[in-house]
Amino acid sequence: MARPGDDGPAVVAAVVSLPAPRKPITRGTVMRAITVRDRAAGIGGLSLTEMPYPHAAENDVIVRVHAAGFTPGELDWPGTWTDRAGRDRTPSVPGHELSGVVAALGYGTTGLSVGQRVFGLTDWTRNGSLAEYAAVEARNLAPLPADVDHTVAAALPISGLTAWQGLFDHGRLAVGQTVLIHGAAGGVGSIAVQLAREVGARVIGTGRAADRDTALGLGVDLFLDLQTDQLEDAGEVDVVFDVIGGEILDRSAALVRAGGTLVAIASPSKVQPKDGRAIFFVVEPDRARLADLAQRLRDGRLKPIVGAVRTLPEAPSAFAPDRRTPGKTIIRIIEDRVGEQS
Repeated sequence: MARPGDDGPAVVAAVVSLPAPRKPITRGTVMRAITVRDRAAGIGGLSLTEMPYPHAAENDVIVRVHAAGFTPGELDWPGTWTDRAGRDRTPSVPGHELSGVVAALGYGTTGLSVGQRVFGLTDWTRNGSLAEYAAVEARNLAPLPADVDHTVAAALPISGLTAWQGLFDHGRLAVGQTVLIHGAAGGVGSIAVQLAREVGARVIGTGRAADRDTALGLGVDLFLDLQTDQLEDAGEVDVVFDVIGGEILDRSAALVRAGGTLVAIASPSKVQPKDGRAIFFVVEPDRARLADLAQRLRDGRLKPIVGAVRTLPEAPSAFAPDRRTPGKTIIRIIEDRVGEQS
C-alpha cells in the first residue's frame, strides 16, 4: 500500500502557469482544489471546485502549494474516502506529495516558520495536495533548500522515502549484496536504483523494453525485460524490491537466497521465500530522511524522474489509467522561481 510512481524515462512537458493566489487565509474565503465525491464514479468523479481554506489544527502547518504529486491508484485507497475513524469525509482532496511555502502555523507548531520553503507528505486520511493550500502535520514536512525547484521536490517525498525504507529499513541491503528492483525506471524504482548503487550493491532492474535505456542510465548492472526475458535469469539475490505485485511478486520469492528479504509495496506476497523473509509495508513520514534526500538531490547524487507537468485543471485527466506517461506526473499549481520564498 506504499505509493509507487509512474514508469519511464524523464520527459518534461510544457506547462501553463497559474497566477499565485494573493488572498489572506481568513474564515469564509475559498481556494481551488481537485475533489472527489463519488467512489463509484472513479476518475469521472474528479472535478476542479472551490472549497474553504484548510484549518490549521494543533501542530499543523498550512502550506501554499506550488507543486503536488499523486498516485493514480489512490482513488482505490480507503483513506481517500474515510477519516481515521472510518467516517465518510467526502468531498475529499486527493494527492499526498507537495512542495510549497508555509503560509500559517497551527497552535503549538515548532521547527518551521511562515514563509519557509518546505516539502513532504500529507496524511493519508485528510485532504491532500491537489489544492492551492493544504493542512499538513509539521512532522511530515522538511525544509526545502532555496536552489531546489518545487516541481522536482514534489516528485521526491513518497518515492524517496519508500525507496529508502524498502531497501534499508526493511530489506537491510548492504555493500556487496545483490538487489532485484522491479520497475527500475519508475518513480520509486529509479530512486531505489540510485540509492542501492551508492551503497555499493549490485543492482538488477526490471521493466518494459522501453525502460531499458533509462534503467541502464541509472546504473543497473543487468536489465530484464519482463515481457521477453526470463525472470529466473536474475539468479539468487539478497533483496527483492517489488513495486508491481501480482504474479511477478509471487515468482520473485524463489529468487531470494537464504537469509534474504522480499520487500513489497503494492500488495503482500502470497508466496514466502524458502529461507528468507517477506515484508509488505506502507511508507512512513520521516522529516530527517526527507532532509537527507534533499541534500542528496542538491549534491547531484539523486535525480527524481519528473515526467509530465500539468496544471491543476488538468489533474483529473492525469489520473486516467490508460494515460501512461514517462516518469512521475507532477501538478504545478504556482509557477516556481527558484530562490523565492513565496
